[in-house]
Formats: sequence, C-alpha cells, structure tokens
Amino acid sequence: MKEKLEALKVEALAKLQEVMDPQVLNDLRVKYLGKKGELTEVLRGMGGLSAEERPVIGQVANQVRGAIEEIIGAKQEAFQQQETQQRLQAEKVDVTLPGRRMQQGGIHPLSRVVQEIEDIFIGMGYRVAEGPEVETDYYNFEALNLPKNHPARDMQDSFYLTDDLLMRTQTSPVQIRTMQAMNGEVPVKIICPGKVFRRDDDDATHSFQFHQIEGLVIGSNIRMSDLKGTLQQFVQEMFGPNTDIRLRPSFFPFTEPSVEVDVSCFKCGGDGCRLCKQSGWLEILGAGMVHPNVLKMGGYDPAKYSGFAFGMGVERIAMLKYGIDDIRHFYNNDMSFVKQFKGV
Repeated sequence: MKEKLEALKVEALAKLQEVMDPQVLNDLRVKYLGKKGELTEVLRGMGGLSAEERPVIGQVANQVRGAIEEIIGAKQEAFQQQETQQRLQAEKVDVTLPGRRMQQGGIHPLSRVVQEIEDIFIGMGYRVAEGPEVETDYYNFEALNLPKNHPARDMQDSFYLTDDLLMRTQTSPVQIRTMQAMNGEVPVKIICPGKVFRRDDDDATHSFQFHQIEGLVIGSNIRMSDLKGTLQQFVQEMFGPNTDIRLRPSFFPFTEPSVEVDVSCFKCGGDGCRLCKQSGWLEILGAGMVHPNVLKMGGYDPAKYSGFAFGMGVERIAMLKYGIDDIRHFYNNDMSFVKQFKGV
C-alpha cells in the first residue's frame, strides 16, 4: 500500500505541475482528493492492515495528501494572480489623459440686471429693502390707497391664499413697511427688488410670476424735478450716456401726479426701428409723487414731507437691454439660452 501511495503521489504531482487551466486543476483535485478520488480508494484498504502498519501507512497518506494540496494551492494562487493582473490591465485608468474640465457657470440675465440696477441706485445713496412675498391685503392694497372694492384692484387679479393673505402683486408693500419702521424719520431712500405674482396668461410679454424693482424717496421739499433727475441718471447709466427720458401723464392710485416714463431708443438713437416700433421711445417704468394718503399710512405728515416713487419690471429691462423677444426664455431652463450671457 505504501508503494501505491508513493506512485499516486508521483503521478499526481507530475500532472498537476503541467496544469495551465483552472478548470483542469479543479478536475484533478477531485480526481485525487475527492470523496471518490484515488487517494480515498487506496486508503479504503487500510482495514486489512495490522495494528503496527496502520500508523505508518496513515503517516505516508497524510504526506501524499499534503504534497498534492500544496501544489494545488500554489497553482490556485497563481491562477488568481493571473486573473487579477488581466482584470487590472483591462480596467486600468490612464492617468495621463487630460481631466474633464467642469463647465463654468454664469449669472442669469435677470440676476445680472437686478445687480446692475442695485449698484446704480446704491451709488446714488439708496439702500436695498426687502419684504415677504406672502403679504396681507392691508399692506398690498389698503395702505397703498387701494381700499377694498377699488376698481384698480381688478387690474392685478391677485392670487389669494385666504381672505386676507395673498401673493404680493408688487413690491410696494415693502415701501409701507419701511416707512412705518422709520417712525416718521427722514430721509427715506430705498429700492425694493423681488418677485411678484399676478394672474396673467403666459405669453411672449406676460408671466404669472415676474420681478420688480421699486424705489421710494421721502424727505423735505422733494419735488417732481428730483424724480426726473434721478430717473435721467439711472437710464444713462443703464442704457448709455446719450439716453434721454420722456414723462407722460398717467394714473396710479398710490402716486399723484403719476407718469409713465419712456427712454429714447438706445438701438436706433430715437430715429425709429423695430425695437421701438418706429416711435423712437421705449416704455420702461411708472412713477410719480407719493400720494398724501400713502404718506399718512406710512406715518408721515403730507403737509411737512413729500416724496416720489417709481417701479420697473426687471424682465422688461432685461428684454430691452439684451434684445430678448419672449419673456418665457427666462424661465424655461434652456441652457443654450443661459449660456449666451456667460460672458456678458
């Protein structure tokens, strides 16, 4: 039996040494070491051995098993290393390739226009004031000389959340809140940027949500000429030094007198073109002297103080400044549109 075991060892080691395939290696493992393998078959004959021979043959059998398992383990490790190397070779990353550069973002044209307008008025001594977008009926209408059932309310078709709360239709409530917070002190010089909401059908020039910037000045002996000079300075810095303004009589419940403000067309210089519809003028904002009732609501004596206010749509300014023909471009998340303003 000892000779059979030695012969089995020589045969197994010779065949295992030549193995070049993991599957063949596994088949040989089963052939020699499996439950029905050749080593097991030899050991089944140990029952006919004497008590003195069994330990000797058992020791030889363990040596044979150990030698076979050792070469099988070495081969398995070699195959695993080979597989790992092949996988690393197939999946390797070439670190010499240039990196993928992140795209640089840009400021949205509406944000850019708001910043530009704020910079202009801050340079004239104004400060920026903000207020809530969900507003009370009192601040949005009543304190601005628009009592309940006033026909001018219909022009704004508001989004009401309750009988007394609505999405603000203008940033004018910030003016009243600021006036009341000042407790009658002067001067007041603020601009109020922010989103406003009105029940408009979306089209090329209207949106249910848009942006406004309003301004308010209150002090002693504030006159209409101060308003005109302020707006003249603004449009020249915004649209160019040769831009002029034109005031046309209008009506707003919170100002008296009230005006619509036009600027000379900065594209054609006032000669008439497609942008200004051959008129030479572009309408950009509304303004006027603060109504005495609004001054009272804000805590100011109209016999002692006066003021002016103005309001402009940011989208309107941006559309004119950049030649945009549809307000919906601002909100459609179209990257091809936004990227045009990256370097502006």
